Amino acid sequence: MLMGAADIVPGVSGGTMAFITGIYETLLDSIRAVDLDFLQMVLKLDIRGAWAHVNGGFLLALLAGIATSILSLARLISWLLEHHPVPLWAFFFGLILASALVLLRQVPRWNLPRVLSLLAGVATATTIALAPVVNLDVGMAGVFLSGFLAICAMILPGISGSFILVLLGMYGTVLNALKGLDLGFILVFAVGAASGLLCFSRLLHFLLHRFHAATMALLTGFLFGSLLVVWPWKRTLAWTESSSGELKPAQQIPVTPTEFTVVSGEQGQLALCVALMLVGFALVWLIDSRWGRAERAR
Repeated sequence: MLMGAADIVPGVSGGTMAFITGIYETLLDSIRAVDLDFLQMVLKLDIRGAWAHVNGGFLLALLAGIATSILSLARLISWLLEHHPVPLWAFFFGLILASALVLLRQVPRWNLPRVLSLLAGVATATTIALAPVVNLDVGMAGVFLSGFLAICAMILPGISGSFILVLLGMYGTVLNALKGLDLGFILVFAVGAASGLLCFSRLLHFLLHRFHAATMALLTGFLFGSLLVVWPWKRTLAWTESSSGELKPAQQIPVTPTEFTVVSGEQGQLALCVALMLVGFALVWLIDSRWGRAERAR
């Protein structure tokens, strides 16, 4: 349900929530299990074997939770994003900051390669967070690439798939295709997403098993860098047109609460935001102590 709630918010990754709850590596293992052996079992109608091969019970519970969250929380979170965005971002800032600190403790014996991996993750996420929108208008090849990159970002903690679509200039195009049921577009995009999911999950699985500490440091860096995306007080530098013709922020930079009030004319709600940051921070530590540590110890 946490992953579903995060995926509703542009700029927040469901992969972050998978990390918070300690199921990230289990998720990658289950996705990686969709292979030739799985297809052979399906073709032979060995449904029980195929189900066990991909850890079907885990995936079913996860997908049910995501769907439940999206169906029950979509309107609430959309309303909060429209009417109370600053306090909502503050809450997510506390969530992600605590998540990054939790992951930081999981990297043993810091050395130069692990520090460099951490800094590379911070730099990558920061670059993405501050990048301007581009226009990826290269036909169906661009649609495939958009699906491929968006799904890769979606399973990375700290990087949002929907945010990548915004940066590629494809967010409104994808929404329009979904609303208009453009089956050709949707099929190419889905094939790109499926290809990205299967390829990238295998790469992450390899890195986590071969270079676990350095990869954890890199992913932790992604979380720290993504704090710029969820910083509550931002100044908009560029705008983009949504599928409904409404102007939406396309490039933003973090500013102080005081500067936010001057630039936007809105109140920074500093006390409320700090309180919500602390609530989000405490929630992550509670989840980690209750479920995350037990899961990692298995």
